Amino acid sequence: MTDTDFDVLGIGNALVDVIASVDNAFVETHDFPHGATTMVDLERAEAVYADLPPAQELSGGSCANTIAGLASFGATVAFIGRVRDDQLGKVYTHDLRSLGVDFDVAPATDGPATGRCLVMVTPDAHRTQCTYLGASTFIGPDDVDAGVVARSQVTYLEGYLWDQPSAKDAIRKAATAARGAGRQVAFTLSDPFCVDRHREEFRSLVADEIDVLFGNEAEICSLYEVEDFDAALQRLRPHCRVGALTRSERGSVVIAGDAPAALPTGAAGAGARDGDQWEPGEVHVIDADPVERLVDTTGAGDQYAAGFLHGLTHGYDLATCGRLGSVAAAEVISHLGARPAVSLARLAENVTG
Repeated sequence: MTDTDFDVLGIGNALVDVIASVDNAFVETHDFPHGATTMVDLERAEAVYADLPPAQELSGGSCANTIAGLASFGATVAFIGRVRDDQLGKVYTHDLRSLGVDFDVAPATDGPATGRCLVMVTPDAHRTQCTYLGASTFIGPDDVDAGVVARSQVTYLEGYLWDQPSAKDAIRKAATAARGAGRQVAFTLSDPFCVDRHREEFRSLVADEIDVLFGNEAEICSLYEVEDFDAALQRLRPHCRVGALTRSERGSVVIAGDAPAALPTGAAGAGARDGDQWEPGEVHVIDADPVERLVDTTGAGDQYAAGFLHGLTHGYDLATCGRLGSVAAAEVISHLGARPAVSLARLAENVTG
């Protein structure tokens, strides 16, 4: 099937990122797990914000960062997320639309403020995040237009959403609509602590609904409760059509699993998809793209997913998809912020010619 309006539709939390460089003592003083994400209420978010040194404020959210990266590659993209009709919500909406992203969810007129994520970057370039979800928690099935899903090659879902019941229903609706239209569903595990909270549900989701899974080494090991990456890889293989797993400076591993397409019985194309460019059993070890100076790892996984999905929706083989992911990840970790600072389409020419 090729009659699509969008290469990728993303569904995720709409958050404004507040990014600041801090020392390790700052993270310890505020009692956050180093390198992880902690969900907080508005009062605590404001208290931490008041203590931060000078910071950059940028539109963010994991899935939205991926969508922004895809736009930089030149992909046609849409995003579903919830903001409030406040100043941050207006800034967020303008930022996304200015990139060419189709973003038409009406802002909430009451309830919590637009969400924000305080990103504390320590000297090792790792980020510790403190997140107030705010208005983004109210995303629900009514926000998901099944027609838009059907007109998107891939619907990309964010694991962070699983913390909210209404967002779970939105994910299930989107996955069902994609499967019914013969489209692909991609999912990111988001964070090891997120996996810990929802392990059994994530395992079922991966086995029954997901075509393409993104995760890092810690997340995939947590999903299958093993300490060895290779063991986790073998556990994943029967359940997923494609796994794209990042390993920081060791690059990434991309596998074509043994699972058939996650289509309902009788759906057109069950067991295969138009545009499939891989064979079950493929394994590709992709080197990390070199960077002159590591500045901030915020968004590395988000941009890896952007490169990979761009390749997937443009007919490239899995190895090339992985290399495009590495190029995008390397660009974003060379500066502060979770979105590209230069054209990823231009960088992609070094990979695709």
